[in-house]
Amino acid sequence: MQLGTEAYDPNVSDASALEPVDCSVLVPAYNEERHIQASVEAMLAQRFPGRLEFLIVDGGSTDRTPAIVRELALRDRRIRLLTNPRRVTPSGLNVALGWARGRWVARMDAHTEYRDDYLKQGVERLGNGGTRWVSGLAVAHGQGEVSRAVALALKGPLGRGGSRKWVAEQGPDREYELDSGVFAGVWERSTLLEYGGWDEHWRRNQDSEMAGRFLARGEKLVLVPAMAAAYSPRDSVPALWRQYYGYGVYRTRTAARHPHTMRRSHVLAPGIALALVMSSFGRTRASRVARAGVSGYLVALGAAAIRAVPDAVRPIDAALVPVVLATMHLSYGTGAWIQAARTGPPLAAIARICGLNRLAERLAPAPSEVYAPSLAEALRESMAHAAADVAASSSAD
Repeated sequence: MQLGTEAYDPNVSDASALEPVDCSVLVPAYNEERHIQASVEAMLAQRFPGRLEFLIVDGGSTDRTPAIVRELALRDRRIRLLTNPRRVTPSGLNVALGWARGRWVARMDAHTEYRDDYLKQGVERLGNGGTRWVSGLAVAHGQGEVSRAVALALKGPLGRGGSRKWVAEQGPDREYELDSGVFAGVWERSTLLEYGGWDEHWRRNQDSEMAGRFLARGEKLVLVPAMAAAYSPRDSVPALWRQYYGYGVYRTRTAARHPHTMRRSHVLAPGIALALVMSSFGRTRASRVARAGVSGYLVALGAAAIRAVPDAVRPIDAALVPVVLATMHLSYGTGAWIQAARTGPPLAAIARICGLNRLAERLAPAPSEVYAPSLAEALRESMAHAAADVAASSSAD
């Protein structure tokens, strides 16, 4: 594994590596040339009462992302560039976690703008006890027409699907308990190591899969609305389709592994996709019922567009709301059905949301181990590097 940059090479003894760190920020990145400089500079502006380090993990970018991070690291020694050879988000997070030196750890994404007290609030809430996972709101802010339409869609129930991470009343001392619908977070490093890091089989939905492990052990996940962060949705219909198709696949996998993570709202999109297919099957009773369902859905899409008008920057934004909602639902539903066809439906989760708890218990899968080889490799290399630093420091004395 190739790690380090011209500005900071963790394989070379460096006095700065011996300086204590209070909080480590994990940032996976891939082809972020357009955004990475502004994102990292915004992260550097965090008002945190302690020493920070920013671990930018590149997943094999083919643009100037690594070069830009190296230039930033030359100006600020808190930045370190690491390499993610497996090139998927969870392995990048695990590489960063393995190299992290802070007591506290936060995940930040390159397409998201965080309040300058995000880390401070998260660490303070963890310090107050009662939870080991603190996260904030994801506030969608669109740039182009499609992106703005997605942001409008996420304000309504058809878009957010019952997840509190998209909307909650903000105010001092307010907080909410979450299910597996989480948006990144802040933890103690020891907590993430205890849980084995992120499962690298989960290319998407990896935070929700890990939340499932937390919830299975009775952990309380807390959302602090004051930690709101601005999230930029996809700005094209094909990109949105790919994103939500992946969500459908991996949400279904998560429900199969962790039946308690499925909400009733998770069956809406697969139901819409099924109704659309069934509505074309002649004049059977099932097809008539399906057509009635599709008609009701189209009315709901139209109502969502009307509700979006007051918040729309331009009329086209509201007009596109039905398009992006249909894209989100049909891609998610397609992904869910394809995953169910591959590995079987999440029967225990379905039984649970139907109130058949005894059946759900019988169908529940056996616990499975977390797949996190990148974390193990990074930990070994980090420990070897730390030992070399200590030896070099002792010999210098």
